[in-house]
Amino acid sequence: MSSTDQESGPTVTLARRLTTWHQDAFAAIQRWSWLQDLTDRTTAVVDPVYDRYRGTLAVELMHGGRWVGHSLHPALSDLPIGLWSSVFVLDLVGEDAPADGRRMGPAATLSAAGLVAATATAATGVADWNVSDGEDRRVGLFHGLLNAAGTVLQGASLAARVSGHRSTARTLGAGSLAVTAAAGFVGGHLVQGRAVMVNRVATTTGPTRWVRAVEDGDLPEDTPVGCEVEGRQVLLFRHDGEVHALDDLCSHAGALLHRGEVDGCSIICPLHLSVFDLRDGSIVRGPAHHPQPVLPARVRNGWVEVRGSQPRSRRT
Repeated sequence: MSSTDQESGPTVTLARRLTTWHQDAFAAIQRWSWLQDLTDRTTAVVDPVYDRYRGTLAVELMHGGRWVGHSLHPALSDLPIGLWSSVFVLDLVGEDAPADGRRMGPAATLSAAGLVAATATAATGVADWNVSDGEDRRVGLFHGLLNAAGTVLQGASLAARVSGHRSTARTLGAGSLAVTAAAGFVGGHLVQGRAVMVNRVATTTGPTRWVRAVEDGDLPEDTPVGCEVEGRQVLLFRHDGEVHALDDLCSHAGALLHRGEVDGCSIICPLHLSVFDLRDGSIVRGPAHHPQPVLPARVRNGWVEVRGSQPRSRRT
């Protein structure tokens, strides 16, 4: 048998499937026409409401924004998962029964607390979903549907506990935790597989020396100019004769900032409308969580030159 035959044998094929099943699963999810239709319908309903209140403090806080430095949704999701896992453990060891004369035992109390936490988690999840696009939006909706199913099952489990049907409550609770775990797996794919809600410019530090970006005459006053410097996208902006340079890739989702609208000394991201100060990269308004890295800039011998730097502090 040749080496080619050995490489394509049943054992190798099975091993590959064991290591690529998740890729195949998410590829299949993308082909679900009903999910695309549901995404379009949900977008048509939710987006106008979000756009109406996009600039409010409450919506920005739901994202986490500049005050938290990352999305609130993943952090809050630990609460219902942890509380419902505790319920499952109490069910396993038989400590879920309420004390004499009480309707709410320890398991029911933890289940109810998890439902309250799930409500806040869902609200922040919807806010983050509104600033996703394409494949991320479809998979994000599927993630939300699984979480909704897990929450409904947990609510039914709580109702069964309160009414004294412990066996039914245990079954529904276990089902709820299983579905919620599946939703968490999908959420992990979005964050770590698709880089949703991560800092897109966390590792951009070059160039390591002063490099020419554009000719001085090609940078007009109060007009953003985008350029590429040794593979790094850089935004240049001149205000009151002083030249400022920022990373041109939006830290939130990687859009090119120089294509956005300028408002005074701020620029509005053309993708999700985050607002950054062009002078120091600080966040003026979310949903972005991370400021734009600032590059030192200077004018020398008729050229605007820049060199690399690390991100500035989140403080304005």
